[in-house]
Amino acid sequence: MSRRDRPAKPPLSREALVAAALAVMRVEGLERLTVRRLAAELDTGPASLYVYVRNTAELHGAILDELVAGLERPGAPDPRRWREQLFDLLCSYTDLLYSYPSLARSVLMLRPSGPHYLRLIDTLLGLLLAGGLPARQAAWGVDILLQQATAMAAEHGSRAESVEADGEEEDLAAAVAEARPDTYPHLARVRDEILSGTGDQRRRWAFGTFIDGLRAG
Repeated sequence: MSRRDRPAKPPLSREALVAAALAVMRVEGLERLTVRRLAAELDTGPASLYVYVRNTAELHGAILDELVAGLERPGAPDPRRWREQLFDLLCSYTDLLYSYPSLARSVLMLRPSGPHYLRLIDTLLGLLLAGGLPARQAAWGVDILLQQATAMAAEHGSRAESVEADGEEEDLAAAVAEARPDTYPHLARVRDEILSGTGDQRRRWAFGTFIDGLRAG
């Protein structure tokens, strides 16, 4: 088929680039999402993509921003329920990244600035301020809470992906159970609590601990 007979390609745009990147990541994984692979998906040359994203880091940030757009956000901050609203939003963000551990690892090194991510920050700030936190604690606290959420997703997802990690939880549980009180007195004292609780319970406890620290600070 000659070029003249081919159907016209849709115009290239940042939105089309991000949509294609998301599609490739979901099917092939973030590791396969190179500029060359994305250019092939869009039937263009790699150089043309740099008009819309400066580098791979910016592309990853744009993908995150598109994913965050689908997060269900709470309504107006409620001074009586702000803590519950905050937990639910942070857990939703963490759950979102659980599905994309490679992206979570990349995001740990980024400073996302897309409009949807900024809206997430704004919503978190509103909830912290509704809880009575001073402006500085709320502003600094958002960064800490999002870092914690992203790190949990990166760790959880990485372990789920890793063949080498198979059996690690069982090995740790066995080692803790067999720890001798004369050698590991403190570990033996709390052995029943070391691995207790569900993932959601421990996650909410971690967020709660940070929030309490922010309020106290």
